[in-house]
Amino acid sequence: MTAPIEVAGGVWVTLTTADRATASTHRDDRRRAAALPEWRAREFLAGRGLLRQLLAAVRPGPAGAEIVPDRRGKPWLRGHPDIGISVSHSRGTLAAGVALGRAVGVDVQRPDPAVRASFARRLLGTHAGRLTALPPAVAAEEVAWVWTAQEACVKAAGPGLAGRPWTIDVPPGARSGRWRSYRWLSLRDHSSTPLSCAFALAASVPDPPTVTPGTPARTPRPTPWKGAR
Repeated sequence: MTAPIEVAGGVWVTLTTADRATASTHRDDRRRAAALPEWRAREFLAGRGLLRQLLAAVRPGPAGAEIVPDRRGKPWLRGHPDIGISVSHSRGTLAAGVALGRAVGVDVQRPDPAVRASFARRLLGTHAGRLTALPPAVAAEEVAWVWTAQEACVKAAGPGLAGRPWTIDVPPGARSGRWRSYRWLSLRDHSSTPLSCAFALAASVPDPPTVTPGTPARTPRPTPWKGAR
């Protein structure tokens, strides 16, 4: 795990690669992983391991709490709804975020060699024309940066892809911005791989997630990346 980055007061992000990740040995994480395909289980346990390492570094007490998703798939620490958490995976790169007293979302994305023009237009809208003069690999990387900011916002808010992240206005090259009651940051000074974080502007204590007793909480699926030609 890289040293935690405090991107704002009480908001931390960390990043690592799969070959350096320490898989979670937590009983509940292992139980959830047992229901997943082998490749997904490895990714899931690596992400949970990174998140628990980050918690242990910045807020040790809840680091061993059970992690449960709410009805939309957003993860929470059971018994600690005041601590926001988030995990992201992308082809061997993992990121995790923790925020005290507010919701948080983190997203990492390894860019493709190139992106379809239609995909870039969907994400960037009127800003898409700014990519036309860039080499394909550079344009693809910039699109990935934009997507991580958009995805981090809807992960912080809770709906994920149902929140239509591609409608969030993120100009190419931007390092920060606001969407609704959230602030997003593209961590360009800390990561060569596109990595962004979003968090609620106002500290608040959300309601605990609702999980039906006796029903296994579902594990959120990884976000699809469809930027390649």
